[in-house]
Parts: sequence; C-alpha cells; structure tokens
Amino acid sequence: MPARDRALAVLVAVVWGLNFPAIHLSLQQFPPLFLVALRFTLLAVPTLLLVPRPSAPWRWVLAYGAGFGVLQFVFLYVAMDSGMPTGLASLVLQSSAPFTVVLAAALLRERVSARQAAGVGVAALGLGGIALHRAGLGGGATLLPVVLTLCGGLGWALGNLGNRQAMRAAPGEPFRLLLWMSVVPPLPMLAASLVVEGPDRITASFGDLTSRQGLLAVAGLAFTVLVATLLGGGIWTTLMGRHPSSTVAPFSMLVPVVGIASSWLLLRERTATAELVWGAVVVAGVLLGSTRAVPSWWPRRRARGTRGQAGTATTSAVATAATPSPRPVSPSPSVVVADTDTGAPAAADSAASASARR
Repeated sequence: MPARDRALAVLVAVVWGLNFPAIHLSLQQFPPLFLVALRFTLLAVPTLLLVPRPSAPWRWVLAYGAGFGVLQFVFLYVAMDSGMPTGLASLVLQSSAPFTVVLAAALLRERVSARQAAGVGVAALGLGGIALHRAGLGGGATLLPVVLTLCGGLGWALGNLGNRQAMRAAPGEPFRLLLWMSVVPPLPMLAASLVVEGPDRITASFGDLTSRQGLLAVAGLAFTVLVATLLGGGIWTTLMGRHPSSTVAPFSMLVPVVGIASSWLLLRERTATAELVWGAVVVAGVLLGSTRAVPSWWPRRRARGTRGQAGTATTSAVATAATPSPRPVSPSPSVVVADTDTGAPAAADSAASASARR
C-alpha cells in the first residue's frame, strides 16, 4: 500500500474515532432514539431523491438497515445516554467482529479457521474482563451500559450478514448500499421515539439550539453524517477497492485508540487502567482473527506453503468497528481474510465482485 493510501486509512480511523465524542455532544441535546432517526433522515432524504436504488433484493437491504442502522445505534446511543464512557464505547463496539464470525458460522454455514476461533476467544476474554470490571463499580450499575453496547455490536454483526447477502446479489455497489441502508431506520425510529421519549421531549430538544450546547450538538450531528459517514465511508470504500481487505481493515483497530484519546482530550474523560488493559486484549483478539498467518510483506516463496491452508471460505474477523459508519470488508481471492464484512462500505467485493458489509 503506498504512503498516500496508508495516510488516508489513518485519516479514516481518526475520523471514525472522533465520531464518538461527536455523538456524545449530540446526545447532550437530543434524546437517543430521536437522534438515531434524525441522523439517518439527513442521509435518507437526499438518497431517495438523488441516488439510484441498488439492484440487491429489498429483504437484504432491509436486513442491513435493521441490523446496522437500527439495532446497532439504538443500543449504542441508549448506552452512551445511560452513562457508557465515550472512549470505552468505541472499544466495546469492536465486539461486532467476533459476533460476526460466530453468526456467519451459525447462520451462513461459513467455515471458521482455528486462527479465527482463537481470535474470537481472546476478544471475548477481553470483553469479559471489561464487563467484570464495570460490574464491580457503583454496585454493578455501570454494567448495564456495557451490556447495551455489546448488544449494539451484535446488531452491527447482524447488519453485516445482511450487507454480505446484499453484496452477493449486487456486487460493486457498496456505497450505494450504504446510502440506501439509511432509508430503513428513520420511520421506525421516529415511531419508537414518539412512544418512548414522547413528543414533548422531542420538541424540547429543538429549544436553545443557538446556545453553546445546542451548537455543539448540531456540529456533532453534522460531523457524524457528513464527515464520518459520507467522507470516511467514501474513502474507506475506495481503499478497499484498491487493496486486499487484510491490508486495509487492520487500520480500523486505530478507531478505539483515537476514541479513547479524543474522549480524554476533548471531554476530560478518563479510562481506568484495567479497562485499557482488557481493551488491549480485545484489540489483540480482533487482529489475531482478522490478519493473515503470513504477512503481505513476507517473501512469496515462503508464503507458498501456506497458500493451500488459507482457503477462501473463511469468515473475516475484521472489525469495521468503530464507528457509527459502515465499513464493508470483502474477499479477495488471494487473501485469507474474507467472506463476511464487518463495518463501513467496503469495495473489496466491488474489486473482487463482492463488497460492502460494521
């Protein structure tokens, strides 16, 4: 990967990491369920007017939108609104990677390699350590936001499976699928917000938008929609079309690093040492399950012996985690990481005729 593309991959990771503080700022003004509806409405309206509909069957687009757009962000936003630390949320959401591997094996009958199984086990150990640590704080009251965030990771994983099936039916349309996925959440989320949060709370959230808090909330929402989703997703899709997924996807592991660091710098939010240690275990597990046994830089004559072991039916444990913006990962015939996406619109499938998963 040339230096320019590496810099772009780092830029996307930084953007997606900064997205978590942006969400935090928006939640200071808007109720969580309504914020999900608002976020996707801003994407859905121009999509309906300007973007051609993808050729994938509607059931897979709906599955992608329901998992990635509804379940992931409902649980994530409610968790953050309930006290989930912003930086920790960016880390725990990496659970979408092991969840995707397990669900793909159970529902799509995809083979899980020993390396991927080990990665899932290590990541689960780290997530369990975080949960146990949080359970011991505040009489266990701090555990619920962690559980909600894990549910968000599970929703993301379900969305990945829907995205994968959609990309099989419509290869080469990852970014279009990402945009049309945004059409799914607005109406059900608005209905849920009216029932749960009530019209009075929704109306009140539009008051004082010219105050400092209101302006920061609007700026956070604009960052999430325009920068994290459209700009970040567009760049990531381009990179996934140029390079193997196993080369690009590991850059997403920088997202929780940026999320934790930016939450500390911008929000003065500190993450406990124990959570950082267990978080490193999570990242190590995701990397173990998503990277090739033989690095791309290793001389080819040495890699030949492992080529037969790689197989192309394995499930990708790459976490396009991170940010509330989709990042699909798809297979390249020569890459060990393949088959199930986990995050933002990936064009690996478009390059290899099957992309976009997150």
